[in-house]
Amino acid sequence: MIMDLSDLYQEIILDHNKHPRNAHDMSDATHSAEGYNPLCGDEIKVYLKLEGDRVVDISFKGEGCAISKASASLMTERLKGKTLAELGKESAFVLDLLSAEEEPELDLGEVGDLAALSGVRQFPARIKCATLAWHAVDAALAGEDKISTE
Repeated sequence: MIMDLSDLYQEIILDHNKHPRNAHDMSDATHSAEGYNPLCGDEIKVYLKLEGDRVVDISFKGEGCAISKASASLMTERLKGKTLAELGKESAFVLDLLSAEEEPELDLGEVGDLAALSGVRQFPARIKCATLAWHAVDAALAGEDKISTE
């Protein structure tokens, strides 16, 4: 049986929710920020450890819905090892992916598992859940301690 893309995307989201990657505190983080989504109750803290302009470690800790946790997990896998410039491009890409009026064409080889987040666009109320961790990373790098989706 051939699995269609929406089934695959759902499987990726569920896997990252049940088995989140890099979900732990980081005592030696150089940057961190807390994010809160009052509509869904998602609370997350992201941690980054930079050496020069490279993300050598990234993690998150928090409670939230499946989409929020899966997005944070996918984000940590995607951003570890990136430069700050690459991180900025990745963050902008995901925010555009989730907020674009028309569904963008995705190169699955380049986008990888992040493509699973594209399905969230069908549920506008859940977009803030998917973008919370990404906004928290941007806030941490800007020197902000806390952000809210509202």
